[in-house]
Amino acid sequence: MIHAAIFDLDGTLIDTPKAIVTMMTKAMQDIGEKPASETDIRSTIGLPLEVGISSLLFLPKDHQKVKTCIKRYKELFYEWLVPRASDLVFPGVIEGLQELSDKGIRLGVATAKHNASAKAILRAANLLSFFDHVAGADDVSRPKPDPEMALLVMDMLHSTPESSIMIGDTHHDLNMAHGADMRTIAVTYGVDDFATLNAASPTWVADSFSEATKTLLQEAHTLAA
Repeated sequence: MIHAAIFDLDGTLIDTPKAIVTMMTKAMQDIGEKPASETDIRSTIGLPLEVGISSLLFLPKDHQKVKTCIKRYKELFYEWLVPRASDLVFPGVIEGLQELSDKGIRLGVATAKHNASAKAILRAANLLSFFDHVAGADDVSRPKPDPEMALLVMDMLHSTPESSIMIGDTHHDLNMAHGADMRTIAVTYGVDDFATLNAASPTWVADSFSEATKTLLQEAHTLAA
């Protein structure tokens, strides 16, 4: 049966994409740069912060302006977003995670956020206790869409590709999972639209977290039968 379900964070568990656009716009303004468009900012969600900011500023990752923008963004993250986290949890997430946990499915998170930031927002959203392991971009040498993070979380959950499923809202999540030979559930309520997700060949598509939970439980039942 299914042993593990691995979730993306932003746009999958917590409705942060709009807030990310707002914070990134503010951070770029605060360092004296013209803000990138909403479309360009959203395209970086799911990538490590330094990679996203580097591409938005058209500067190398080690450039001082990139480092300054990262610092300002992180300040806004802890000052503004973390205190609001519990209000941004998608409908059905708490109930779904509880049901999956009750069924004995081990739960993990694979996110482009650094580990400390991921745990901070999960804790503030009252979700951290559901997860057996959280992996962030700083836990691996090659973050999403490279499969290293998915393989790390599976190892920590004592699972295998055959008994694990990745749930995410971007093609970065799906491509990471494909590289690790995992099946996937693409959720359509986050960052990427259906066409973009479908082009990444998900195993299943879900329009809500509750639907994703149902798919996981049905698949667990099917494999156990």
